[in-house]
Parts: sequence; structure tokens; C-alpha cells
Amino acid sequence: METPQEERPDTYFKGRGAQINTKNRFLKNERVREHIESIDDWSDPNVATQFLEEQAKSFVNKVESPDVGMYYSMNPYQGCEHGCIYCYARNSFEYYGYSAGLDFERKIIVKKNAPQLLRKFLLNPKWECVPLSLSGNTDCYQPAEKKFELTRQCLQVCLEFNQPVGIITKNAGILRDIDVLQEMAKKNLVSALVSITSLDEDLRRVMEPRTTTASQRFRVINELSKAGVRMGVMLGPMIPGLNEHHMHNIIQRASENGATFSAYTFIRLNGAIKLLFHDWLYKNFPDRADKVWHMIEAGHNGKVNDSRFGTRMRGEGNIAEMVAMQYRKYTNKYGLNHERLELDCSQFRRPGEQGRLF
Repeated sequence: METPQEERPDTYFKGRGAQINTKNRFLKNERVREHIESIDDWSDPNVATQFLEEQAKSFVNKVESPDVGMYYSMNPYQGCEHGCIYCYARNSFEYYGYSAGLDFERKIIVKKNAPQLLRKFLLNPKWECVPLSLSGNTDCYQPAEKKFELTRQCLQVCLEFNQPVGIITKNAGILRDIDVLQEMAKKNLVSALVSITSLDEDLRRVMEPRTTTASQRFRVINELSKAGVRMGVMLGPMIPGLNEHHMHNIIQRASENGATFSAYTFIRLNGAIKLLFHDWLYKNFPDRADKVWHMIEAGHNGKVNDSRFGTRMRGEGNIAEMVAMQYRKYTNKYGLNHERLELDCSQFRRPGEQGRLF
């Protein structure tokens, strides 16, 4: 259950996951107010979401990590208003000179030229088609997409080139693009993972404050699967003592709504996320915070993070193995494969290419 607002500190920011701005490890100096009386010209930061439009230099990024299940990623936005407290993308936001904490949720960088950069990338004769992934870092259907429609434009470019795409999202806004996705699905050019971490709305509201409800996410799976899109469910991260006991019901309901494949991760708290999650956990769940924290440590050999490929996403030890056993048992029971269907790369073509063959 959610900790009542009156039991939280007066400074708790409702509607945000992070409650502090952690120090940026790349900045030598920072300006903070330790005492109200100490700085005369201090002004509090803007708490509203800001959209920072930019002309990006690149858009498609090669993924070097061998255990994330993607070759190349595309992210129309950096920073994410969803505010998921556990999000690994928070750390990368420090490269932009911001904090992984509240800044990550309040300052959304919008790559206005993303569709043009994608087209340029696909036109390169050196590109040998493999699936691209939308939302390799931040959610491509976060609230900003409703205004800027960059994800939709990127999908339209991919459809034009017959470029296969894998999508991961937790936002029902993806249903707006059902027309494009259906056309891509007819050619086996798209699959989508819907991230569902909890069936407890009180937990979701504080852990993923600006995301859609679990019931809406099941609706996404249902409607897109009926439209011919191969749908999966992403259970990640599983956090012992908070949401791992929801695994069975999430998998069952996802299967009943048309999901045919799945994935999961065990919670890992690397970089600034360790500080942000610790602060959030003890403010929201003081009654069980110690227990949850120690179980996370038990899943990473006494730490809350493990950077080793192969184990960092799954953890190790009895608690991590218990989560893994549940995942295997329930996905087998409800017929969810652990791998995505191979998308069809053979249809890729550049506009006008066929005409040049004759």
C-alpha cells in the first residue's frame, strides 16, 4: 500500500518518482542551498515539465551490451516524464549536464529532427538491415509524444523502407498509431513489448507516477494483438518485497489478452539510481524499506548493483533464483516464449532502389 501523504516529508513531490536531484558526476561544481537564509538571490527550480527542443547530430545508436536483446536503438526523447524511480536511463541523462533525479523527469530533450536523421541513416548504402529498437533508453510514447509525434513519424519512415522495428513502452498512447503498426505487422516488420511491473495501483502511482494503469496496458496488448501485431510483456524490474509476487497474475493476464512472448529483469541500482531509489524507498515504504533493500543486496552478492554481463539483469543467489524460477514456471504455463519472433529483414528496400535494377 502507498504510504499516506501526511506521513511523508513535507517536501514530497507528488507526481514525480525521484524526490531529489543527485549530483552529476561529470560536473566539478554545483550550486545548492543548504540553509534558507544563506543565499539572498536563490530561486527555486521550475517544477513544471520543460521541453527542450534540439537538432540532434545522430539518432540511431549501436548497442554494445550483449544482454539487452537489441542491435540498434532509437530514442526520440531523452529524459522521461513517466518518472519511473528504477529507470536505468537516468544515469545517461548526466551526459547532458543534468541530474539523474528530478531533472530527468522535468527536462525532456526533444530530438526534433529524429525522423530526418532516421531517413538519412537508412539511405546509407552501407546499412545492412537488422531490426531497430524504439525505446532503448527512454519511452518513445511518453507524454511528449502526444505533442511532437516523433515516434509516429519514425514508424512511417520505417514502413516506407520496410525496416523492422521492436518497440517497448508502458504508455497506452501507442494505440494512436495502430494504423501504422497494423500495416507493418502485415509484413512482419514490428513487435512490441508492454512493460507491466505491478497490479497494485497504489504502488504504481509512486513507483511509475506518470504512466498509464496496468489495466490500460493490458488493453494495449489486447487491441494491438487483435490488429495483428505480435505482442509481449516485459516484467521489469522485479523488486523483491515490492512487486515480484505480482508476476503470476501479470503473466496470466498478459497471455489472456494476446501476449505471446515475454522478458524480465531483476532490479539493479547502478550509479545515481542507487541514491534515488534508496531515498524514494525509505520515504514511501518505511515499514519494509530495510527488508527490501537487503533483499536487493542479496540478489547481487551483497551489493545493489552488478555490472557483469550475463548476471546484471538477472541477479544471483537464492532470491534472484526464486524470481527466475517463478518466471520460467509461469511463462511455460501460459505459453509465453522467452524470445521475440524474428522480424523479416528481407523486405528492406530504399525508395527507388527497385527501379534502378532494370
